[in-house]
Amino acid sequence: MAERYTALQDQHIRFIREQHLFFVGTAGAEGFINVSPKGMDTFRVTGPSEVVWLNLTGSGNESAAHVAENGRMTIMLCSFGKQPLIMRLYGRARVVHPRDESWAVLLGLFPADVGARQIFQLSLELVQTSCGYAVPRYELKGERPTLANWSEKKGPEGIEQYWREKNTVSLDGKPTGLFETID
Repeated sequence: MAERYTALQDQHIRFIREQHLFFVGTAGAEGFINVSPKGMDTFRVTGPSEVVWLNLTGSGNESAAHVAENGRMTIMLCSFGKQPLIMRLYGRARVVHPRDESWAVLLGLFPADVGARQIFQLSLELVQTSCGYAVPRYELKGERPTLANWSEKKGPEGIEQYWREKNTVSLDGKPTGLFETID
């Protein structure tokens, strides 16, 4: 039932644009594996072999630490509507920080958010689709305003302080590179 592609096809890009939720999977060589749900209009297709997603401030920063270690990342999108489909995007990611030259251009692809922390740029190695017949149907009720409200209330200085307290190392104690480059 699964099909493999070397790049995104037009029907894949249309499917991605219809989704309101995606999941990010990363892992270091050892330690915890991270799977994280994402939403809030933070995903873009930039070409048939590349996608980017905006990482907003959160309680952890596992993806950044794992990508700094080995670059591996998988994105999963799945349909919760009438037409079932699961799509996985496998590839190598790089982290773009506010200090990086490409930050401003990539950030311009997304709505403004004071909690914008990093952008992940994923070069695709494999696109896989499968049936999704076992995925239940759900109806989107809307985005939660909680994270945006929290970020706005904290403001840029409060966000930076939060990053320093909560986002500079992973659960396994690996550096995330949020404030300094990792060699």
